Amino acid sequence: MIYTVTLNPALDYVMKVGSLRYDDINRSESETMYYGGKGINVSVILSRLGVENKALGFVAGFTGKELEDMLKKDGINCDFNHLENGITRINVKIKADTELDINAQGPDISESEINKLLEKLDGIKEGDFLVLAGSVPSTLPSDIYERILKRLKDKGVNFVVDATGDLLLNVLKYKPFLVKPNHHELGDLFGVVTKTDEEIQEYARKLQEMGARNVLVSRSKDGAMLIDENGGVFKIGNAEGKLVNSVGCGDSMVGGFVAGYIQSKDYSHALRLGAVCGNATAFSEGLAEKEEIDRVYDLLDISKS
Repeated sequence: MIYTVTLNPALDYVMKVGSLRYDDINRSESETMYYGGKGINVSVILSRLGVENKALGFVAGFTGKELEDMLKKDGINCDFNHLENGITRINVKIKADTELDINAQGPDISESEINKLLEKLDGIKEGDFLVLAGSVPSTLPSDIYERILKRLKDKGVNFVVDATGDLLLNVLKYKPFLVKPNHHELGDLFGVVTKTDEEIQEYARKLQEMGARNVLVSRSKDGAMLIDENGGVFKIGNAEGKLVNSVGCGDSMVGGFVAGYIQSKDYSHALRLGAVCGNATAFSEGLAEKEEIDRVYDLLDISKS
């Protein structure tokens, strides 16, 4: 079983406006509501690939109920902890001649609520996957990822961590199965700028020396590179297509990679399916549907260094 954790999920309220004005009332041309949160995005892609998983995390209030209802309507298996106070945040995304994002803070989460989630995570079994993705909201302790991995470190769980900075560095000692920085984030971890394949490999291997088993580096227009635990280095580019959406591409890559590995136990296939899912989401209004994933799969191939 794969479990994803989204500590601060959201409803993303997207409004399209012809031209954004600051001297008068703006009226939208259309509005759309999406569920959001990096772990949730991973769960959606896994579900669309037919891989059993469960989305965990915190929800609150009427917005939390709506988010949960939307996920269940789309066939996403979820088991959120319901907070007694506050509401799940609503992020406002305005798309006009410019784009404006306003992300809310989210509800306060008490220590007792954190402990309830940790107790639920105790049910994860040996061989299961646990995906921790995204930044930690200010309403939670900054070491929450570290606390989770420390609690589960002797249970044989495969940890997948998509985070940045100290949030990532502090969990490497627990030997996560996969970490997924982009090439900018990889360089930032070591105070350098990574430009070449050789530089990316060098610093990805440093993460392996610090504990990571597999390092997947997303590279924007240059595709992605995987340095696996067996010493293999695999590269893949991007498919030809029109960029429609950049939100959720990295999460889609994580979901595709985990699905690909579970299906085949082959790292090259995992990278290919991960890249396919990231590209398919980039070509879609929201997260990629199965039909788009299948279409893009035939457009991408992989190379080994």
